[in-house]
Amino acid sequence: MDALPPEMPMSDNRKSQEAAILTREGGAAIAYRRTAGAAPGVMFLGGFRSDMTGAKALALEGFCRARKQGFLRFDYSGHGATGGEFTRCTISTWLSDSLDALDRLTQGPQILVGSSMGGWLMLLVALKRPERVAGLVGIAAAPDFTEELMWPNMAPSVRETLMLDGVIYRPSAYGDGPYPITRALIEDGRNHLLLGAPIPIKCPVRLLHGMQDRDVPWTYSQRLAEKLESEDVTLTLVKKAGHRQAEPDEIGLILAAVEELSDKLK
Repeated sequence: MDALPPEMPMSDNRKSQEAAILTREGGAAIAYRRTAGAAPGVMFLGGFRSDMTGAKALALEGFCRARKQGFLRFDYSGHGATGGEFTRCTISTWLSDSLDALDRLTQGPQILVGSSMGGWLMLLVALKRPERVAGLVGIAAAPDFTEELMWPNMAPSVRETLMLDGVIYRPSAYGDGPYPITRALIEDGRNHLLLGAPIPIKCPVRLLHGMQDRDVPWTYSQRLAEKLESEDVTLTLVKKAGHRQAEPDEIGLILAAVEELSDKLK
């Protein structure tokens, strides 16, 4: 695997609405969209090189608005409408973004919905803020992807170039140009690895994974379910779904998982 695919953007007039901005000292100003509502709130964490205008984020927003439930979507540093240079960002950068978004833009218990790389970040946030995170929904969650899915699939010559030059560019199958993969991303990822030991997360977790996923194998979510210490973990495999899980019926399963957790946590 070279890189995780970005979220498919939705063609919708909501996409063009101006985002609000969270200013920070020592970090990029975070672009976000927030819907006020009841607890538990829902916070969406997107994938690698994705932004907050994707189909899943907007579907969740509409779902929460209809239920009068709080919702937050935002762009990481170097993504979408948030500032910062992508090649200077790492998992630590995006974890800091996610923690600031949780701390400063939400109130009360939250259900984190993480897609692909966002599934890694939601786990890291839950470990850092267990008192704020009431539940998790992982969509093709990809913890440790830099070490397990990127690094092992690089030829020795490519690894050497990465270590010497600090960056390589890998072709994308999704029509959005080559992906930059940096040495800093790989090395920093090693500071956040989770799958090598039990993961001390106790809240309810719902994992959804497509069995046609060519980027993150469905067995990845099976491993994650086994590592989580929570006794309330379910894994739903969708036989025909790929990595993005953005078709209407696939999004329906995501919304059903959020609804089930929300009602359980009220």
